[in-house]
Amino acid sequence: MAVTEVIKISARRLAEYVYRAGSIDARIGSQTAMTEGVRIHQEIQRKYEVQNQKEVPLSREMEVDGYVFLLEGRCDGILSVDGQVIIDEIKSTSQLLDEVTDPSKVHVAQAVVYAWIVTEDRSLDQINVQITYVQSSTKEIKRFVETYDRAALQKEVEEMIQHYAPFALLLERHQHKRNESIKQLNFPFDHFRQGQRNLAGAVYKTINKKSTLFVQAPTGIGKTISTIFPTVKSMGERAASHLIYSTAKTITRTAAEQALNLMNETGLHLSSVTMTAKDKICFKEQTICQKSYCEYADGHFDRINGAVLDILSNETMMTRGVIETYAKKHRVCPFEYSMDLSYIADAMIGDYNYVFDPRVARKRIMGEQKHSTVLLVDEAHNLVDRAREMYSAVLWKSPFLVLSKGAHLTLVQAAKRVNKAFLACKKMCENDEYVILKEMPQEIIEALNDFYSEAERVIAQGREETDETLINLYFSTQQMLKVAELMDEQFYCLIEKRNQDVMLKIVCMDPSAFVKSTTKSYKASIFFSATLSPLPYVRRLLGGEADDYVLTIPSPFHREQLDVKTYPISTKYRDRERTLDTILYTLEKEIKEQAGNFLVFFPSFYYMDRAMDRWKQIMPGDGMKMMVQKQLMTEEEREEYITSFSEAAENRVIGFAVMGGMFSEGVDLPGKRLTGVAIVGVGLPQLSVEREQMKKYFQEQGVNGYNYAYVFPGINKVLQAGGRLIRSETDHGTLLLIDDRFTSPLYRQLLPPEW
Repeated sequence: MAVTEVIKISARRLAEYVYRAGSIDARIGSQTAMTEGVRIHQEIQRKYEVQNQKEVPLSREMEVDGYVFLLEGRCDGILSVDGQVIIDEIKSTSQLLDEVTDPSKVHVAQAVVYAWIVTEDRSLDQINVQITYVQSSTKEIKRFVETYDRAALQKEVEEMIQHYAPFALLLERHQHKRNESIKQLNFPFDHFRQGQRNLAGAVYKTINKKSTLFVQAPTGIGKTISTIFPTVKSMGERAASHLIYSTAKTITRTAAEQALNLMNETGLHLSSVTMTAKDKICFKEQTICQKSYCEYADGHFDRINGAVLDILSNETMMTRGVIETYAKKHRVCPFEYSMDLSYIADAMIGDYNYVFDPRVARKRIMGEQKHSTVLLVDEAHNLVDRAREMYSAVLWKSPFLVLSKGAHLTLVQAAKRVNKAFLACKKMCENDEYVILKEMPQEIIEALNDFYSEAERVIAQGREETDETLINLYFSTQQMLKVAELMDEQFYCLIEKRNQDVMLKIVCMDPSAFVKSTTKSYKASIFFSATLSPLPYVRRLLGGEADDYVLTIPSPFHREQLDVKTYPISTKYRDRERTLDTILYTLEKEIKEQAGNFLVFFPSFYYMDRAMDRWKQIMPGDGMKMMVQKQLMTEEEREEYITSFSEAAENRVIGFAVMGGMFSEGVDLPGKRLTGVAIVGVGLPQLSVEREQMKKYFQEQGVNGYNYAYVFPGINKVLQAGGRLIRSETDHGTLLLIDDRFTSPLYRQLLPPEW
């Protein structure tokens, strides 16, 4: 295929592709850790003279070897000083500036592209390129300046493009093949299930309108294929360029892989990358990203371009296994490899973290690519609590006490100051176990800032004190300071005494503004789940607005498939001992009347374990196999639990599990693998300081605080657990709702119509 279109290249991607080299070194302050800092950029740019320009969009075409390339980027600054034009490229670094003896080749190359464009646009014979490094803690500045003539810039940019061209042409040919295959793509099943066509149509419309859609669709309808298929069709029509499938569960990531693979088998040519957490995909026993320990980190950047070209030339579905195979072949870090591929592939499948968590979100997806990317958020009800965690932070006093007895004098002094500030916080509790504050105490903020700066210097110098404890504490302190800067009425500070230790925690109660700030830069965002219930609650906490689209799809299954029985037995905490035997006898009666496997969900591990112990005392075995969820389970144990629910099992299986746990979501047990589900209780979160503060906050916002803090999160767990039962048009089963609150008007209103 001849490439006839203009090939777009960002200056940053071009520079990184051509000049990245060497090893991965995850120590703080390493050369590879230099990154742009928005705040530092703004501080430098505010000092520009009035005649200087900042954040200047630049673009210009260049023809190389018969192909036309469009170079694009945003220049930090174009300065005019004494008649000279200067391209200013600003980079923040945690490295000590004394150790920065030369500018990074990547940073210079990026600035050279901007310099070439400006010389061509302004017909300049010469231009200066300035790389400005700012030490992130001390704010010290170091600059490197070099003068270039127009011809030298032209030659250097041409050579960079020639180096990059094989990769660019590979991507261009792939995109052409992808778009042609999408034109021929049909829905990969003979027919749409009831509700699927409506869902697919709503997603398609939302993308074209550049809007946001909230969808509540029942379990079993086929939400994954119904959201991915219309997104892919939009990509073929150039309404979108990429898709991100963001989810919290491994099982739902697998479902997305299967949906894309199904379409690829029917003719689609689309590349996808599945992200796996660093500690899971790492080939070494410990995740230490330094060349002295890991042979995959050693020289990683010298080999990464060849590894990327190889996998893109031969694979479309880049799952964990595929990435591991190529990573070993080219001896590159599998996590960093997959991260690079995620910016290139048409689709990325991964955890919420890669999109929403400011600590690990992919920073290089920006500009035009982000604005043309569709974000699909699966099991979106889970994002509410996950987002709260992302914007919360916690520190303990004890690690600082340990470091205060170390050998490095300035670090010891900094740790002692933090320890002293913690003791002052402890005194605030007086005779109580905890205290709630609207703001962080200034004394501890100042102490943490000092410690953070000193820890950064020690780690950057590679001293002996640079152990795992210090590095972990460095990042925890960094998170605390970042969250402290965000604090407003949506946050509070909790100081709590725990035996001899003290906990300091900033809690985010309402993450809606942060979720919204993330999603607004995407082309379109689709939030979907079987349990976006009640919809106004979930939509509010995920940053939804009044003009967003909302779609509720009724169950496609017949009422006759589900037999719902309600038992008004109290499961309130004060009644549990009194009613436990009644609940167990009720379960035994119902289970005996059914002809298959059963799952019984409890609101907590303590309650479930108590029920299990009592069951063994009063119930005969009757040939039933009991499976019990543990708080910590290996992948093998989880797999054993699920596979025990087999139609061909010699004995019936009764599983005890916890609502909101690993077996209450994303578990698919169709047919006779599961014929009954019992839900004991209404799933209320346990009473806690944090929940009570949340209740108070939302009450002050003009809504029912108790419902927002307890009832609505609980009912989501109930609906997810009950959704394990009917998974297809041929499934039949019995659902037991055991709690007297299920008969109240509030809960009857919250339950699905088919229940």
